[in-house]
Amino acid sequence: MDHAFEKELEELERSGSLRVEREAPLSKLCSFRIGGPAEYALFPKNESGFIGVCSALRGAGMPIRVVGNASNILFPDEGVRGAVVFMTAMSGARFSGRSVTARAGERVTALASKAKKKGLAGLEFYYGIPGSVGGAVYMNAGAYEHETAEVLDHSRCYDVKTGEITELKKEEHDFSYRHSAYAGTSRVLLSATYLLTPANEEEIGGRMEDYMARRKSKQPLEYPSAGSVFKRYPGYFTAKLIDEAGLKGRAVGGAQVSVKHAGFIINTGGATAKDVKELVKIIEEELYRRNGIRIERELIYF
Repeated sequence: MDHAFEKELEELERSGSLRVEREAPLSKLCSFRIGGPAEYALFPKNESGFIGVCSALRGAGMPIRVVGNASNILFPDEGVRGAVVFMTAMSGARFSGRSVTARAGERVTALASKAKKKGLAGLEFYYGIPGSVGGAVYMNAGAYEHETAEVLDHSRCYDVKTGEITELKKEEHDFSYRHSAYAGTSRVLLSATYLLTPANEEEIGGRMEDYMARRKSKQPLEYPSAGSVFKRYPGYFTAKLIDEAGLKGRAVGGAQVSVKHAGFIINTGGATAKDVKELVKIIEEELYRRNGIRIERELIYF
């Protein structure tokens, strides 16, 4: 045990800027309900807490691994030694005219609801997405022909390697399908500012309810999952290819290709990361055999 590291965590806890869980079951901290224990699950409550945690991890020579709501992550069965930093306690949003600035851990569904109450349109497609603002910007989250790139104005980030805080303008995000400039870098989003459009609250709410009804009718929301497992292949709907390959309902252990939506792998009970990975491999190999294409995972292996 690194006593200096433990002492820094205790000081951050006492200051009210951090919550610490030791030997925390990751299966309870992700939407897939899969994963062994994390030696430390760290929940900074504000920017100073997050920066303090990163400083403590660097000082202890431990890797800085940051996640949001963990709604598209597969944690390992054996768990994680060291720390996993969850941004979910860094929530909240501030409105000013047409703009709203949301902290990294703000749930996007909650943000869409808050914008509706302010009579601001543009975030309706977020309603029902289980992720947080940080993850939404990171992967340019989208649904129903809309995506984050349409409404984001700028974001603030912290580089976990250099300790530098910077602001990225919209054009600096390098947005494309399920991609942003954050991917593959040491930058972690702290907050995002969206520019929205004034509109009638009832009309905004109507669109949100329509999107939610569509989700409930087409997606297996009654089971733990990590959302769409694969990215859309250019010119194809990946879920349709999986369905045409006769893989709906295919199972490995407790992991199953949903019979409701072939793009989802669900946890029917007791699924392991090993089960999911084996099932993903079966899908990838079968689609390559049938269609000659290599599909890309949207699901992140931690």
